Amino acid sequence: MATADLRDELSCSICLILYTDPVTLPCGHNFCQGCIGRTWDTQEGSGAYSCPECREEYKERPALPRNRTLGNIAKRLLTIHPEPECTEIFCTYCVLSPVPAAKSCLQCEASLCDTHLKGHSQSQKHILTAPTSSFGERKCPQHDEPLHYYCLRDSICVCESCCRIGEHRGHRVELLSEASEKKKEKVRKVLKKLRPEREETERGAQRLQERRREVAEKSAGETERVTALFRDIKEHLEALEKRLLSDISSQKEKLSLPLTDLIHQLEIKKDELSRKIRHIEELCNMADPLTVLQERESHGAEFCGADNEEEDDSEGADNKTRERDDRKVPPVEDLDVVLISEIIIQSLEGKVSEIKRSYCPQENQFLLLDDNTAHCSLKISTNSKTAAQCLNNKDQHETSMTFQTCTQVLSTKSFPSGRHYWDVDCSKAGNLRVGVAYPSIERRGDNSLIGNNNKSWVLVAHRRIIRNFRHEYSISMAHDTKETSLSCPDRSGPIKQIRVFLDYEAGRLSFYELSEPIRHLHTFIATFTEPLHAAFWVRGEGSVTITE
Repeated sequence: MATADLRDELSCSICLILYTDPVTLPCGHNFCQGCIGRTWDTQEGSGAYSCPECREEYKERPALPRNRTLGNIAKRLLTIHPEPECTEIFCTYCVLSPVPAAKSCLQCEASLCDTHLKGHSQSQKHILTAPTSSFGERKCPQHDEPLHYYCLRDSICVCESCCRIGEHRGHRVELLSEASEKKKEKVRKVLKKLRPEREETERGAQRLQERRREVAEKSAGETERVTALFRDIKEHLEALEKRLLSDISSQKEKLSLPLTDLIHQLEIKKDELSRKIRHIEELCNMADPLTVLQERESHGAEFCGADNEEEDDSEGADNKTRERDDRKVPPVEDLDVVLISEIIIQSLEGKVSEIKRSYCPQENQFLLLDDNTAHCSLKISTNSKTAAQCLNNKDQHETSMTFQTCTQVLSTKSFPSGRHYWDVDCSKAGNLRVGVAYPSIERRGDNSLIGNNNKSWVLVAHRRIIRNFRHEYSISMAHDTKETSLSCPDRSGPIKQIRVFLDYEAGRLSFYELSEPIRHLHTFIATFTEPLHAAFWVRGEGSVTITE
């Protein structure tokens, strides 16, 4: 098939050019998605939608599935045989041999080459412009005159008649050139503002791309690390299993050997007793008394024990029977289950400790509360792990480091670097704040409350009484007076245990609820400029405790 015929087959009957995103109607005809969409937009409210080709009507606007195959063929044809471009304007009067136009006359609505331009009318009505094919756009649709002016009141281009006798008479107007220059000046100012904004946006996009690469690299590294960790754990468990199974097998062999010997001895004794029983049964079945008595004389030793047993009372007989049974089955050793359990526990504990040393951040088991910073209404326990509100705390002595306004306390230890975590038991506190703070935080005033300044980052847990003496619980994050509520739709009770995770260099402070399963609550991202102390605020009944 010729290229022209193929192009016709692959052209939309609405726009008459190659298909762009072609879609198929239920009747089977294809159109550009945009073309059929605009056509049907004009049919809105008419009660039906029709196919431009076959005029088949649809009461409801049909879904338009994409014809990807047709679209790919059209794209392929466009790649091999591009659409002919003709952006050059040719002289209207050079019919036999097209010559590029030098000017276009708005009055004549014709384009002229240099030769025809020489003989063109010099009248002022015949306005010459740069070569163009859009004459209608440059003339007033009402007066059919060139657009020379710009109406400032209506923001529209107008002709001279519009200004003299038309609807724009008396309006303030400017020449198009003057209005154009003023608009260009405004646009230049906008451009001046947009360029730095674009540059900043581009820099932001670059930073985000770099961050995305960092996340991808870190994710790949962590994936490889976790994969290697679990591979090592599997190898360790397989080796432990092999060792334990071998130990159990060795114990079984060690215990089975004496049991086998005892079983063999008892089997021999059982056979001997069976022989004697058969002999006695035969004797009991003999009818001749002489034979029975003579048999006893010759085998009196065998039946001696039987005669003696008849003389014993029944209780003594039972005791002797149990004693004989005990002698027949002597006590034997059992599997050492305790040893097996200890091997499992020690091996797994050692592996967990190894993982903690190599993979987990440093756990702060010796994190203590600084009594010198505690508010006078806070009672610090003797082990410096628990803080509880106590209104009559006579043991508290105020110092320059003591919080004067808010019932809160800092830790003795600070974290100037590194990765750390600590756990907090808050099951006995109704209202509390847990987080970190700079040592330079204010000691008095409302601004000293952790979370109410730019020197602290905290989790806030509230409990309030609602109707019928029921309690309602809420959790939020606070920093620099901004408090953000966390959505916890399934929360029916107070938060019981929190893990605070700090990565100082990365500027990350994360909070987790140690529930089943563990739940990530929130992560602050900041640039820390001072060492950080663990910070606690507690109010009302209850206490907060740093767990071991």
